[in-house]
Amino acid sequence: MLRERGVHMGWMSVIPFVAVVVAAIWTKQVVPSLLLAVVVAGYLAEPDWLGGMTTSLQFIIEGLQDENNLKIIIFLYAFSALIGLIKFAGGIKGFVRAATEKVDTKRGAFLLTWLSSVGTFSAPSFRIVTIAPVMKAMRKKLPMTKQELAFVIETTASPLVVLIPVATAFVGYMSSVIEMSIHQAGTEGDPYRLYLQSIPFNFFAFAMLGIGFYLSFFHRNKKSATDAEDGTKQANEEDDQWEDCHPAVAKNLPTRPWTLIIPLFSVIILTFLLMYVLGLAKGEQGFQALINANVLDAMVLAVVLTIVLLMVYLKIVRQPLRTMMNTLIHEGNEMMGVIVLLAMVWGLSKGSEALQFADTVSSSFGWIPPGYVAVVLFIVGCGLSYFIGSSWGTWGILMPVGVSIAVSAGSSLPIVIGAVFASGTFGAFASPLSDDTNTTAGILDLNPVKYAKFKLKPALIAAGVAAVIYFAFSFFM
Repeated sequence: MLRERGVHMGWMSVIPFVAVVVAAIWTKQVVPSLLLAVVVAGYLAEPDWLGGMTTSLQFIIEGLQDENNLKIIIFLYAFSALIGLIKFAGGIKGFVRAATEKVDTKRGAFLLTWLSSVGTFSAPSFRIVTIAPVMKAMRKKLPMTKQELAFVIETTASPLVVLIPVATAFVGYMSSVIEMSIHQAGTEGDPYRLYLQSIPFNFFAFAMLGIGFYLSFFHRNKKSATDAEDGTKQANEEDDQWEDCHPAVAKNLPTRPWTLIIPLFSVIILTFLLMYVLGLAKGEQGFQALINANVLDAMVLAVVLTIVLLMVYLKIVRQPLRTMMNTLIHEGNEMMGVIVLLAMVWGLSKGSEALQFADTVSSSFGWIPPGYVAVVLFIVGCGLSYFIGSSWGTWGILMPVGVSIAVSAGSSLPIVIGAVFASGTFGAFASPLSDDTNTTAGILDLNPVKYAKFKLKPALIAAGVAAVIYFAFSFFM
């Protein structure tokens, strides 16, 4: 095979990445586009009708055989299963009911929105289905239109979650993409530590959080709170009822708010505790034991232990074990789309290695001024993420390219990685195709396309601010 011969493909090694970008923008589908890129890489590596197919399959298999990649799959599946079990236990419904009964002012509602992030930052969709029903129930008490309420809710979803370095569905994926990219680029570094170092450079996320905070606590709107998305009055009183606006708060579920709060804090506490224990097992002491631990192992074990403890509690309160197991499997399967996406990303990475993509980049892009890599990647990534509507897809496509160019040009890896993550965050927030947009619009009865158009202007302002900061950094880095 080509990998064994070590043949340098030159610019042909770029073809799979061109194929995935074009296909993703054209089809608005990330997974089929990534699969196409893997197949293209397979046929470039082995230009035979059967050899190309088997080589493509081998790329995917090699990615799935990696020990850390398997741990990420287990973590994502178990994490999704835990969220499903929390829904089944009535944790989200109990939180919404308790919140709507105790909060009766605009300031209180938005204070709850921000403070609740302490316990609901696990995933953007989880944040949205927890907070949006509360706002739906209180909308007539809040002097804001539906679109503005939705905007405030979403600023505490993806822009917040990407900045939290532990116990989220994003951490495992983001670390995996970094690990894959630095390996492909032929450089060294701890993926999790690079992720931590990149957080301060996700300027778009910080800008969106700032805008959302302003709208929450300092915004004054002369419009009536009953204005709908088209500016007309709503006649239907049931429009602001939160029950059954999402399966997580369905009427047939129990109301136990502590089954939301305790499991999530359990994951956080157990993660840090296990990180420390694993660090001690490596012979480290004190704070060094914490920062040198295997974070992925700690997160996987923390989620699994929390699932076991929650199931024991639910069994004590006489919930059927069969129903719990069905819930775990059903909700875990909700993450299969992401797992398939990861398999394609890892397969493309293996194909790029076989085609010696990093060598092509290093020999062709060394002339780029190091300071300009981040701003260019951010702008390109914003366009890509908006058209495909997927932050994870954008990171999987763009990070290997970005890291390879950064290594070739001598750019700062944390800044470049932060810029790529920022560009994907833009699409998750602003795109009409994103899950965040459609979940929020569905709960608050908004037209997704009109709502996406409404929030595009502030998103572009935040992106413009971020681009200016990246450009300013080019003079100092």
